[in-house]
Amino acid sequence: MDKVELWKKASRSSVLPVILLPVAIGALGAYAWNGVFHPLLFVLTLLGSAAAHLFSNMINDLWDYRNGTDTKARESEEAISTNSGFLTNGTLSESTFAAMTWTLFAVAAVCGIVLAVVSGWPVLVFGGLGALIAYYYVAPPIRFGYRGKGYSEAAILIAFGVLPVAGSYYVQTSLLDWKAIAASLPIGLFTTLILFNHHFLHWQADKEAGKRTLVVVWGEQRALRFSFALLMLVYAALIGCVLAGALPWYSLLALLTVFPVVRVYRSLGDRNPSRAYAPLMGASVQGTMRFGLLLVLALLVQGLLAYI
Repeated sequence: MDKVELWKKASRSSVLPVILLPVAIGALGAYAWNGVFHPLLFVLTLLGSAAAHLFSNMINDLWDYRNGTDTKARESEEAISTNSGFLTNGTLSESTFAAMTWTLFAVAAVCGIVLAVVSGWPVLVFGGLGALIAYYYVAPPIRFGYRGKGYSEAAILIAFGVLPVAGSYYVQTSLLDWKAIAASLPIGLFTTLILFNHHFLHWQADKEAGKRTLVVVWGEQRALRFSFALLMLVYAALIGCVLAGALPWYSLLALLTVFPVVRVYRSLGDRNPSRAYAPLMGASVQGTMRFGLLLVLALLVQGLLAYI
């Protein structure tokens, strides 16, 4: 495995669109609502956000490994391990993995500092909150991702919805706007759904390791009902944004992305083996990417119609 491929697999870079799309929504919101778009600032925001997201992936793997959660998932016949596996299988030493993790943090920090100099100090607030959420999701002493009271779901909504959308909008305009907050909710909720459905893949191993996700606390049946309700909330938020004027009416085309995901829910029973949730996880990821891309295109069209 070459070094580039090693970095990609260790950081799980394939899921980068879940952070890049909210950043694009914020930047194109600035264009659609204010007629403002700075390409270089946009590229730097994308780079910093990508590095921050990959840091989040790796710091979670690092602490899940130290806490024993990943080892439990790997040893369980039922569970599907969702980490890179580089620590549990010995591909990388803990010290090497940690060095790679903190290198990504350094890249994100440098981007944040440059953007703060150009656009204003609140950029550091957006970035700092995201870093704290990423680190203490599984790191002691807080480890709120282990507490099973909805803290992790709220954190993902903030870290993959509010912060990247509103932060990217602020980088472009040096302003805060209710439209950016509103537009962050549909994509943030969809990303929260990805996280929630991801827990089904190894919830029994999480239970043995003491990781109290809501799936562990509520049990499979109740958690599955909540998962479907969360999907419906995504589309309710989209409709609300359109009615409030935060998104153009043609962004309602994103409603079409619900059907493939609903089809997977219908294939599940009240009790399912962990592997039965892999299609649900895949559909959630694909649905989020298609949904986010349609919102990006809708805002781009809105800006082009208004300013060209």
